[in-house]
Amino acid sequence: MGDSLTDFRSPGGGKYLTYLSERCPRSRFDSYGKGGQMVNQMRARFARDILGDPPDASKPKYTHVIVFGGVNDICSDETAKRTNDKIKADLSAMYDTAHRAGIQVVAITIAPWGGFKKYFNPRRSASTLTVNQWIQSQAQQGGVDFVVDSGRSLTCGDPERLCKPDAQKDGLHLSGPGHRKLGEALFDQVFKDCE
Repeated sequence: MGDSLTDFRSPGGGKYLTYLSERCPRSRFDSYGKGGQMVNQMRARFARDILGDPPDASKPKYTHVIVFGGVNDICSDETAKRTNDKIKADLSAMYDTAHRAGIQVVAITIAPWGGFKKYFNPRRSASTLTVNQWIQSQAQQGGVDFVVDSGRSLTCGDPERLCKPDAQKDGLHLSGPGHRKLGEALFDQVFKDCE
């Protein structure tokens, strides 16, 4: 569940799922990413997309859901009045919905995006850090089952920026190598026992 970083229709989106599919050939990894979406928009479609609500016999029963979003909310703090508290509430609602359905939750922190100069500024940098610290706290608090810190895999000294080889020119979207690194982190930390 995510935005353009998970959306196969977006340039540079979803390839971390392709990597996981290659490593886990008997498992299924579906993308429910929609470019440009904020987490409140993901929340609005979460039950339908992940659970098949209303009931849908063709919907697979997922064991895990990866939730990867928040950067569009931070970029929309002025235009859509998206605050850190709203982001946390919407992420929490998705986590809770999954847990009530018996699905394990894998939360990915907001990827470094300081190279996206059109929208990045000190205020949004601070918001990103605050939301990421909250996401990282959710495993200890039982809100999620796993947390994958995207910045740990995708930065090279500057915690606000993607490594050049891992980023597209806009400094926000991942390149092929960046998606591979994120997929490797997910595999190593969550899906190592997959088939």
